[in-house]
Amino acid sequence: MRYDDSPPPPESAASVSPDPPWYARRSTLAVAVAALAPTALAGWVLTQVLTGSGPGGQPPQPKALPASHTAGAGAGDAKSSTTTPSPAAPASASTSASAPAPAAPAKGPLAGRTVVIDPGHNTGNFKHTSEIDRQVDIGTNHKECDTTGTTTNSGYMEAEFTLDVSRRTRTLLESKGAKVVFTHDADRPWGPCIDERARIGNEAKADAVVSVHADGVSAGNRGFHIILPATVKGGAADTSKIVGPSRDLGERIAGNFARSTGSAPANYLGSGTGLVVRDDLGGLNLSTRPKVFIECGNMRDAKDAAQLTSPEWRQKAAEGITNGIVGFLGG
Repeated sequence: MRYDDSPPPPESAASVSPDPPWYARRSTLAVAVAALAPTALAGWVLTQVLTGSGPGGQPPQPKALPASHTAGAGAGDAKSSTTTPSPAAPASASTSASAPAPAAPAKGPLAGRTVVIDPGHNTGNFKHTSEIDRQVDIGTNHKECDTTGTTTNSGYMEAEFTLDVSRRTRTLLESKGAKVVFTHDADRPWGPCIDERARIGNEAKADAVVSVHADGVSAGNRGFHIILPATVKGGAADTSKIVGPSRDLGERIAGNFARSTGSAPANYLGSGTGLVVRDDLGGLNLSTRPKVFIECGNMRDAKDAAQLTSPEWRQKAAEGITNGIVGFLGG
C-alpha cells in the first residue's frame, strides 16, 4: 500500500487489456449458468404441475369416470372431483340424476276427492274461555264461538280423543288417495270458532266433512250417534242442498262404525238408530258441503270411557269412520 503522492508505476499491457482472457470469460459464464439452472428447473417443474403436461409436453389423456361417479353424483361431488368427465357422461348428467322425481299423482279409490276432518274442540280452550265464549252468527241465531268439550272421570279430554281419532282417520284416508284437510291440528292455542270450522270445509270444496266428538252425559247412557243437519234457512244458513247427501254419509258411517268397533247405537237418543237431526249446531247450519258430527261414545260412562281411552279401540273407530266415507264417495 502506498502512502505518498507519487504517481504509481505504469502497468503492463496485459493488466490494462479491455477484454479478459477467454478462460476468464468461460469461468464467468459457467458460474452464471450454474446459478440459473436450479431456478429454471424449478420453473419447468411448476409449469408441468399447473398445466398437467406429461412427458414430451403432451397433456395426459382424460380417463372415463366410473359409472358410480356419473350416475349418482350430486352437485357437491361434481365440484370436488378433479377428473374430467368423458364425453359419454357430461357434467349435467350428475345434476339431473340427483334431482328429486316429481310427485306421483295420488292413487286409490279416493284419488281426486277432498275430505275435511274437524277434530272437535281444542285442548287449549280451557285456558281461553273468554275467547271461546264470544257469540258468533250461525244463521238462525247466535252461539258460543266454541266450547271446552268434556272429559272422562279420570281427566282424559275430549279434545285429546278427537284429535287422535282424526289423525288416525287422516292416515287411512290418505292411504286411499284422498286429500285430507283439518280444521286444526293442535297448531293454534284455541278454537277455531264454529263458523270458521264450517267455512274451512266450504272453501276446500270438500266432498265430505266429518266432525269428530264424544258425548258427556250421565253414566249408564252408552253408545255412539251421528248428528245430521236439519233443513234450515236463515241468514248465512241454508242446508237445503246438503240434507240428503249428509244423511247418506251419516248412515254409512253409522253402519261401518258399529261393525268396526262393536259399539251399539246410543241407548239414550235416536230411538236405537244412532241418527239424530239437529238445527242448533253452527258447524252444520253454515255448511254448504255434505257434513255430519259423530259422537263416538259417552266419556262419563265407565264402560264407554274404557273404550275411548284405548288406542286399539280408537284405531277401530277411525276405520269405521273411514269406511263410511269411502262408501259414501263410491270408493
